[in-house]
Amino acid sequence: MIKETTSPQGVQVPENLKKKLERNGALLQKKMDAIKANKASTKVKRHDLKLKARKYEREYAQEQAQLISLRRQAKLAGNFFTEPEPRLMLVVRITGINKLAPKPRKILKLLRLDQLHKAVFVKCTKPMLNMLKYIQPYVMCGYPNLKTTKNLILKRGYARIGKQRIPIVDNAQISASLGKFGIHGMDDLIHEIYTVGPNFKEANSFLWAFKLSSPNGGYVLKKHGFHEPKGGDWGNREELLNEIVRRML
Repeated sequence: MIKETTSPQGVQVPENLKKKLERNGALLQKKMDAIKANKASTKVKRHDLKLKARKYEREYAQEQAQLISLRRQAKLAGNFFTEPEPRLMLVVRITGINKLAPKPRKILKLLRLDQLHKAVFVKCTKPMLNMLKYIQPYVMCGYPNLKTTKNLILKRGYARIGKQRIPIVDNAQISASLGKFGIHGMDDLIHEIYTVGPNFKEANSFLWAFKLSSPNGGYVLKKHGFHEPKGGDWGNREELLNEIVRRML
């Protein structure tokens, strides 16, 4: 038969140990309360982000449906439908640094295209288009669709935080840098870039320039333009850029 042992009665606990235990207990309780509050806050944020993502998907679907309807109406009436002016352009560098004049070198540096196969989003404004004329033989550009924009940001997107290239692994990183502009998650970031929203400059600056690979299947001929009779690579490919960019991911 096993007898139960009891601790000796009246054992005095040192005052320092008692204070330490009380302090540790208070700190543990404070930590548990903070974790609980953070979980509740994160749950609310995730719910809000899901609702916003659904809202964006509806907007994209309505926009496409409206364009299809307008094209059909124009065809039935025997008219020509003018496509909306593109607002977003993707610029990809396809040449190295050999035999590069100072002015194109400076423009490529300003656009953060300082390495081969780097890519950046830019606004389709008149000053930007004039600037791109000087670097046409060294880049290929075009108008990315929603799928290409999403794949670029999700697969090759890195954040520029403190002048460092940081992988985007959490919405909290986006919220910490762009929360004051109403951008709290990946869907918000993609929507701001794709629609060229009012905070496009800040969102685009948050993203590090994309580092792409050489296209699967190779180039045609980089020293010739895309619109030349024999075909080439540099120049504005418009919507045809999406195909080669997906081969570079």
